[in-house]
Order: sequence, then C-alpha cells, then structure tokens
Amino acid sequence: MHLRIVPFFRDLVVAIAPASPPLYPPDPRMRLPVLTGVPSDDKFHDECGVFGVFGHTEAANLAYLGIHALQHRGQESAGIASWDGRELHVHKAMGLVADIFDQEAIGSLPGSSAIGHTRYSTAGSSNLANAQPMFARTTIGNVAVAHNGNLVNADELRHELAARGALFHGTSDTEVIVHLIAHQTRGTIDERIHAALSDVRGAYSLLFLTEKGIVAVRDPLGFRPLVLGKLKNGATVFASETCALDLIEAEYIREIEPGEMVVVDDKGLRTVQRLPPQRAGKCIFELVYFARPDSQVFGRSVYTTRKAFGRRLAQEAPVEADVVVPVPDSGVPAALGYSEESGIPYDLGLIRSHYVGRTFIEPSQSIRHFGVKLKLNPVPDVVRGKRVIVVDDSIVRGTTSRKIVKMIRDAGAREVHLRISAPPTRWPCYYGIDTPVRSELIAASHTEKEIAKYVTADSLGYLSREGMHEAARAEPRGFCDACFTGEYLVQLTPPQAGVVGEHGPREGKPTGAAENLTVLRA
Repeated sequence: MHLRIVPFFRDLVVAIAPASPPLYPPDPRMRLPVLTGVPSDDKFHDECGVFGVFGHTEAANLAYLGIHALQHRGQESAGIASWDGRELHVHKAMGLVADIFDQEAIGSLPGSSAIGHTRYSTAGSSNLANAQPMFARTTIGNVAVAHNGNLVNADELRHELAARGALFHGTSDTEVIVHLIAHQTRGTIDERIHAALSDVRGAYSLLFLTEKGIVAVRDPLGFRPLVLGKLKNGATVFASETCALDLIEAEYIREIEPGEMVVVDDKGLRTVQRLPPQRAGKCIFELVYFARPDSQVFGRSVYTTRKAFGRRLAQEAPVEADVVVPVPDSGVPAALGYSEESGIPYDLGLIRSHYVGRTFIEPSQSIRHFGVKLKLNPVPDVVRGKRVIVVDDSIVRGTTSRKIVKMIRDAGAREVHLRISAPPTRWPCYYGIDTPVRSELIAASHTEKEIAKYVTADSLGYLSREGMHEAARAEPRGFCDACFTGEYLVQLTPPQAGVVGEHGPREGKPTGAAENLTVLRA
C-alpha cells in the first residue's frame, strides 16, 4: 500500500495578548455564560462530505472535483484513496481541498476507483490522525473508509476493541469501524462490512473502497444524505449531495435508501441489503443550513425548501418594515421567500467576504468582535433610516446575531427585526453535527423576548416546528428534529469516564441523563 500523508504545522508558537474586558459585556441580568475559545461564526457545522467513483480511468481527478464541490461540509482536512488493481493509495492532509491536492498529489493516486472525504471536526479533535479516508488491512485484502455521521456507541465499542488488543491512533468514530472490520474473520469483504456495521448505532453514510469495488451504506434511519449517480461512460458515482454530481456532469439516479447497502464492482451495481420501510430520521438541518442550496437533498430542492421556510416565516412572524436583508449566504433563500410573501422589498444590506477562513486565534477579548466584521459588512445606503428585517437560519449562542444587529444599527438602521427560518435550537446533536453543549445554546434557557433583548433586536421571530415541517413537505415520522425538540431517535450510550468521542458536543459529552435526553421510541 502506498500511503502519503502531509504533515500540518510542525512547530507553531502563538503569542496571545493579555485578556481585556469584553467590548460588549452582556447584561448581567441575562446570566449568559462567558464564552471563550469558540469559533467566531457561531454556527452549527456538518462533520463531513463523502464522494466515490468506480469505473473511470480518471477516478482520482473526479474524486478531487467531487470533494471540492462538498467543501462546505468540512474545511479542516481532506483525503482521497484509490485502488489501481495492485495497491491501495491514500493522500490526505489538513487544510482545504485545493491546497492539499496538486497535480503531483493526484498523480500519486492511480486507478479506476477512488473515494474522497472532506472533514470538519470539533476544535479538540482537529488532527491528522482523524483525517480520512482511513484504511484497514484484513486477511482478505485492504479496505479504505470514508464516513459522514456519528456513532452514539463509539466509546463503548472503542473500549471493547481496546480490551481485545486494538490500538487507536485518533478519536474518530471511523477508526472504530475500521477496527470492527479488521476483527471480522469470516466471509467476503462485503459480508465483513455488513457484520461490522451490525454492532454500530447512530448516523452513518459510508463509502468503502475495496480491492473489488465500492460499497455504499446508509444507516437505518437515514440521518445523513447519500446519493447515487452515473457518468456518461457508465461509471458509478456516490456523493453526499447532488451538487457534486453536477460538477462532473453525472446523472442523478436516486438516493441510497435508509438501511440500504449497495455494492458496485466488475459484476455491476446491486443492492445487497435493503431494510423494510420504517420510521426515518433524515436530518432537517440539512435543509435548513448544511446542504448547498443548489443540491437536491432527501428528494427536495434545498433552495426551494429554504424559500418556503421564508414564506411561512413571513406568515407566522410578520412585522412592518421597509427592507428585508439576508445574512449571507445561508439566509438568502429564506429572505427572498419572506420578501415575496410579505411584499417588503429585498436588498443586500450585508456583504460577505468569501476570502476569510475560520478564525481560531484572536489576540484578545477586546477585539474578538472583529471575527464577525471580517466576514460581514453592512451597506449603509441600504439600511440607513429604515426599518430592517434581518433573516438568518439559526441562532446558536446569540453572540454573532448580537454583533450583526449592532453593525446594522451602527450603519444607520432605525429598527432591526431579527427573523429566524427555523425553530429555536435548544438541544445538541449527537448524529454527526458539531454543536455546543446544551448550556451554551441560548434558546435552551431563555425566552424569545430575553434572546431579543440580548441580541438587541427590536423584535425576534422564529419559524414554528409545524411550519418548518409543512414548508419542507416532510412526511410524518420522516425527519429528525432533535436539535429543536430533544426527541432523540437513537438511544445514547453513556461514554466511559474521561473519554470524549470525536463528534460529541464541543465541551462535555452525552450522558443519557434525563435533563439531556428524551428518547423517541417506535
């Protein structure tokens, strides 16, 4: 096997200036926690994007394009694995896809089959040991794995495997899957993958590159999206979203169904497992925020769905105003829908810089607000002297919303009304989304009026849960909305003391305690 891994910063020394008092101290009566060391964009982040192609001589090039189109699903590391008929080749590194893969890197990945991965992680787990694809040597050949999701029993399985002699190099759930496959001793590689996955619980959309082909699997509830496509030469393609198919001019065929296992090899494409219809758990936040608006996700146009959220929001939370302004880019479709439904003009009152990455190091608390100002800047001619409706997709901690409202006021707005095209986010996600612990979610402990006061908006309105589901044309028992309701579809496994998995909330871990969990059965 040819394994090529590019090191990240070997010796990085950062001088941090002494802390200063906050520039915008919170109202002490609000009793909001003091937050330090958190990402400045104050958004939920999807963990990963996966892509695979079988039966094309330029497989690595296509995989590069595929994960480039999925860059929005993860910006901290990326990798591609290919099979040339003799060896498994892997190239992965920390950073963005375009920075990791040059011609030399792609040239080191020969073969007609490849899988790719782009990854976002919590800050504490951002290291090369967790970058994907990962690979395993089995008694019947090598296999590489790319995973989007989160296993709720990963810590339990990790301890069981460690007791049997498994050595772990990182904290990724994917490494647990790799070891489970390596411990299988009977059957074909497809059968061993099937047996390994029978032990896991949680969210997973997986691609396995084997010496014979590609295996695609989606968890029984279908939390994360995974689609099937076909190139003009007949090559088979898998991707997290259809936007990756569009880039390489592949035809969209269908979704991989919840609980389905698909194999493509020299014998063709076939389904080797399909579960009977049951309660699904498709992540509603894919439609609210994560997926690219030009994608089709869960059989729906993301763009059209987000406009429908905005229209319903205008019905549920109307207000007299002069202009509707989106928080770009994710708030744009909902703002257009709000404007169309309300008859209030739409305009670009906030401009986003597209050349700013995530800000991890900020010299002092006193200039922390520049993290938002680097990304967004108001247009005074649009908002000056006007009653402004600002449309965004979510409020997590409230810190970013507070700064955006202040920026628009400073630009001359007479009133600022904040409208959110989703229900209040009150619960952390354990199914593949990087979220804070519940104590950091402002809606978990504060009313709408209290949140409006904290973000200094003249009014605040959320889309209702019922309105969200109706606007999304959500079939009954078809979606997971646990981040809004606390109704978790898969029972959480209390992890061992002192062990924190990769995809749990940023600080703390799932406990299964009554205050953090409502189990939805059946």
